[in-house]
Amino acid sequence: MILGLDIGGANTKAASSDGLVAESVYLPLWKHAPLDEVLGRFAARQPQAVAVVITGELADCFSTKREGISSLTAAVKRAFSCPVYFWGTRGFSWTDPLEMAAANWAASAAFLAREVGDCLFVDMGSTTTDLIPIRGGALAAKTDFLRLAGGDLVYMGLLRTRLDALLPAARIKGHKVPLAPEFFAIMADARLGLGRISEESYVCETPDGAGKDHDAALRRLARSVCADLEEIGEAGALAIASQACERQMSILVAAMERQVEKHGLRKVAAAGIGEELIAEAATFLGLDCLRLSQRYGARISDVFPAYAVARLAETELSEITRT
Repeated sequence: MILGLDIGGANTKAASSDGLVAESVYLPLWKHAPLDEVLGRFAARQPQAVAVVITGELADCFSTKREGISSLTAAVKRAFSCPVYFWGTRGFSWTDPLEMAAANWAASAAFLAREVGDCLFVDMGSTTTDLIPIRGGALAAKTDFLRLAGGDLVYMGLLRTRLDALLPAARIKGHKVPLAPEFFAIMADARLGLGRISEESYVCETPDGAGKDHDAALRRLARSVCADLEEIGEAGALAIASQACERQMSILVAAMERQVEKHGLRKVAAAGIGEELIAEAATFLGLDCLRLSQRYGARISDVFPAYAVARLAETELSEITRT
């Protein structure tokens, strides 16, 4: 069994090349989460080899990306006694460790270029959304900075994005009310309040440290406009939630439209916990959409970079064995 790992700032994901392992663990690195313990648990599965992509170097517990890469690669090497392969933006044959920074999208794109062909790969997780044009190979920029500039990365996700980052103001009871620029509510609250995710799918911390039930989400939504729930009522809180979801969809549609028009693409490959939103946006734009959950299963779609790098390592090892 070859195990793929995607070590992010908020979540660490694992998938095996045979698809039997697919797991995501909430591990906020900036809070000194027990990464060594979780990696040790994965090591207990005794994989033949481990392939790794990293995005957690951007967590602000590290003073630089280079420090983050050094710390995270060292943690993996401590945990596993089998061969370990790290993927960079140029594949497994990187020369500068910084090539490994935020390279999980590159593994997904390399795998899909082989399996699916030309498409716009869109992967929405809890925190960010990758939009990677694939024409023969990935056409995205190589760093997060340049991907943000070029539209290959949109820093919003299904759960952890603050409401005020997406929605400047909400219409409530005839008033246009600015959202407070505070950490009062996140998109997980909007989706939970509207019944679009379950409590179990709220797989990150709440802004106030309180519960993940419907009423707690409504209270946080009301707080985003400096109100108590009794001031604006459930209808007011749900109005905020609905407008935040509409705004996020409009941002996603615009980002996808820019990429497909720029690169002349008509097919979307959708992955991540936001796969359903991506499929809705593709339908709105009149694009063909391959939901990777339909090809590989929902659990694999949610941790797709980990699965992709495991499959790429499997091919690499097979070629080494043949030679």
